[in-house]
Amino acid sequence: MGKPDEYTDGCGDGRKGMDKVVHQYKNNGYNIVLDVNSGSVHVVDDIVYDLVGTVDKLLEKGCAANSSILAEEIDSLCLPYNKEEIKEAVEEILELKEAGMLYAPDIYENYIGDFKKRETVVKALCLHVAHDCNLACKYCFAEEGEYHGRRALMSLETGKKALDFLVANSGNRVNLEVDFFGGEPLMNWQVVKDLVAYGRGLEEPFHKKFRFTLTTNGVLLDEEVMAFVNKEMSNVVLSIDGRKEVNDRMRPHRGGQGSYEKIVPKFQKLAESRGQMNYYVRGTFTKNNLDFSRDVAHLADLGFEQISVEPVVAKPSDDYALREEDLEVLLAEYDKLAVDLLERRKTGKPVNFFHFMIDLEGGPCVAKRLSGCGSGTEYLAVTPWGDLYPCHQFVGKEEFLMGNVVDGITRTDIRDEFKTCNVYAKEKCKNCFAKFYCSGGCAANSYNFHKNINDTYDLGCELQRKRIECAIMIKAALAE
Repeated sequence: MGKPDEYTDGCGDGRKGMDKVVHQYKNNGYNIVLDVNSGSVHVVDDIVYDLVGTVDKLLEKGCAANSSILAEEIDSLCLPYNKEEIKEAVEEILELKEAGMLYAPDIYENYIGDFKKRETVVKALCLHVAHDCNLACKYCFAEEGEYHGRRALMSLETGKKALDFLVANSGNRVNLEVDFFGGEPLMNWQVVKDLVAYGRGLEEPFHKKFRFTLTTNGVLLDEEVMAFVNKEMSNVVLSIDGRKEVNDRMRPHRGGQGSYEKIVPKFQKLAESRGQMNYYVRGTFTKNNLDFSRDVAHLADLGFEQISVEPVVAKPSDDYALREEDLEVLLAEYDKLAVDLLERRKTGKPVNFFHFMIDLEGGPCVAKRLSGCGSGTEYLAVTPWGDLYPCHQFVGKEEFLMGNVVDGITRTDIRDEFKTCNVYAKEKCKNCFAKFYCSGGCAANSYNFHKNINDTYDLGCELQRKRIECAIMIKAALAE
């Protein structure tokens, strides 16, 4: 008996595959069809699921978009459906096609030329107010806050110049973002407070609005910090890996003692004081906890409603690094996690998992869908002494030193290289169904593994594709 994807004759010259225009998969009992270019998602019955690929191939071969003609061609394949069932399914498929919700053309690739010529404005800074840390996290890409260099705290004067640089290079953009980062930014708390005050003073005269964010390990979190954060910070990122044994193994103090017991009550209090909104607890899973869905569940059971637990990115030589051999287990964990989160929602205890949060109706603008976070162009990192890098993960790599907050961007060639970084510049992205959701992935990860920002971190791509599939399945389940 023939299979739909084996059809090769009957209507002229064929083509190989579907050019990734449509992505089909089964998850948690749902047959899901994603039309990549339109972003339309369809939950379909078995026969429509089986025929979507075949109808596409027949149309590409030159067959008329006529349900009777197509049904005759498909019926000759001896599929386990009668002609009336086939005709009805084909009619449904053609209706979706006519509505632009299936087999949609790629309207974005032609836009890429104009996209590369767009005016570059800076809209966000990652301020490294502290190249120092009071923890010794084993997977830290910042080397306990040193970033391949020396320990240092940002001065208020340097921070002011950074905010001045942001305002001066933001063009007509009103909303600007500043993340206080480290190391551990609370080790330079007075400067953080003073910079917020300085930024607020710039808003009215320059017609800007600052959105401040703080990323902290929580060790120095206290009542005074919480009060200020709740007044001034639009978002707070709280670092914790999950279960006590998992967290303390990878996130110890420098003396070796764990951090879990000290930070959990503080994080719980802060999350509650913010009404369980505008924050998230952010963890990292490694080779040591491939069962990371249990860590997400643990954080949810602690009362946190905004959670992100992300895969570690490490050198293959690191004993905690994720490897290809772990992939099957990790993909199954995401499936398990998706089902668990659905169950929590049904029982009135919803949790937002960062990597499952996608917008199927509007979503990000075209530029963001094509190029991602804007590192090296719209988003820059600032060191304690005022140097500019494409993002926090490039800090300390001297080949990516772009300039400083006084002189501005002096290496415009680096900026221009990042400006051309997009899903169509990456061979591995062009035909990937996830390209408009991940926007080509992380440039730093690509560089770390391939010495090229226009490549991809392959293991990370596999995990990203699974996360998107799970996120879409959750949307389908909630729509019932």
